[in-house]
Amino acid sequence: MRLLTTLLLMLLLLRSAEPRRGPRSGVMERSAVGRVRGRGRAGVMRRQTQECKEYIEAGEKYLDCQDRQLTTVMQDWPKDIQHLLLARNKIQVLRDNMFSQFTQLKSLDLQQNDISMVEDGAFSGLSQLTTLLLQHNGLKTASEELLLPLPHLTYLRIYDNPWSCDCSLDSLIRTLQVPSNRNLGNYAKCAEPLSKRSQKLKKLSVESLCKNDNQVDSRPGGGGGGRPRPPPIKQKPEATSMCHTYMFPKPRLDCSSKDLNNIPSDLPSDIVKMDLSSNSIQHLRPKQFLLSKDLKLLNLSSNNLQRLDTAAFAGLLYLRELDLSNNSLHYFQYGVLEDLYFLRKLTLDNNPWICDYNIHYLIYWLKHHPGVFYTGLTCTEPREFRGWRVEDYVKTYNGECPKDRQTGGVDSGQGGQGGTDNEAQEVGGETGDGQGGRLPQPIKEKKTNGIEIIRLS
Repeated sequence: MRLLTTLLLMLLLLRSAEPRRGPRSGVMERSAVGRVRGRGRAGVMRRQTQECKEYIEAGEKYLDCQDRQLTTVMQDWPKDIQHLLLARNKIQVLRDNMFSQFTQLKSLDLQQNDISMVEDGAFSGLSQLTTLLLQHNGLKTASEELLLPLPHLTYLRIYDNPWSCDCSLDSLIRTLQVPSNRNLGNYAKCAEPLSKRSQKLKKLSVESLCKNDNQVDSRPGGGGGGRPRPPPIKQKPEATSMCHTYMFPKPRLDCSSKDLNNIPSDLPSDIVKMDLSSNSIQHLRPKQFLLSKDLKLLNLSSNNLQRLDTAAFAGLLYLRELDLSNNSLHYFQYGVLEDLYFLRKLTLDNNPWICDYNIHYLIYWLKHHPGVFYTGLTCTEPREFRGWRVEDYVKTYNGECPKDRQTGGVDSGQGGQGGTDNEAQEVGGETGDGQGGRLPQPIKEKKTNGIEIIRLS
């Protein structure tokens, strides 16, 4: 009997305890799940923040999200950024109000994505934006509605897009062609129709946009009467499509390590810094930088450069720094440097300079531009001057030569090193009257024949 009573009491206790334990256990389970999920979301947010690099330069905040395989913008990104770099991602469509939370944005870099569509309100809220980069995408059409929320827009890059130059592009082209919009849409070209292919949007006749393209088309519904359309012209892509353009803090074109054989055509005119290093450029031809009038720094190092034509730097009036190191230069053609009025730094290291009469122009120019800091002028040939400073070689050029060297026209550098008489003769040869700025000529030894001719004026 006692045993039965004990069992009944135990059952009653278990039943009374079960409801209290159940809810408490459920709450604990839910809270545990919540904590796990919370940690997961926080981890994702931390990872996303780590993926993009946030930094401050010149007092302005940048968010660098380039090369991150992104398809859209993240809502947890800082709202006070002023420059957003989204180049080389996988964004395909720009939706309405996509960037509206970034009200302080000054530049937006969307180049080299897969953008084929931009909704009219995509840039709403960006009233402070001055620079918009959309080059190297898949855009075929757009309207001026895109630009209405951007009253301060100064730079718009939309080249290397397959623009379809028809009625749908009318309003955008009219906006680009307003004279005050001189930096909007430069270099953008039509891809179709065939009759307008390769024509620049800035110079296109707006009245022709809505006219029917009279090209013959053999495709179904093409209305071509069975006559085939001419095959499309295969165009070599511009080298600039492989380069990266950055507008802040200063306009910069990065074409380094792009396997370029020539200077890219249609260089942007407002670039301040240009990096063409580590390519395969061997020859600089005249006037290839003629449009880059604002260029201040030009890096051509590590290119295997062998020849610089006269006027190769024509137009670079304000260039301050020129890097020609790690190339195959032997000397400079006469006149190559004459356009560089304000050059302050010239880097010439690791070039096989040949110390003969051809090297004199470079020293002559440097002597008349004492404000230019230069490095790397060391003779590699001929053997007797190897390791000499080129300046020291030039000083001995007009010195007395050993008899066995006179006919060969090569100075061994053994006599007259740095003598004041020789220096005076050299400078006199450079700046003498009637020379017209010619290079110094070797002084020929006078033949003593016992007869002296005196000219009377």
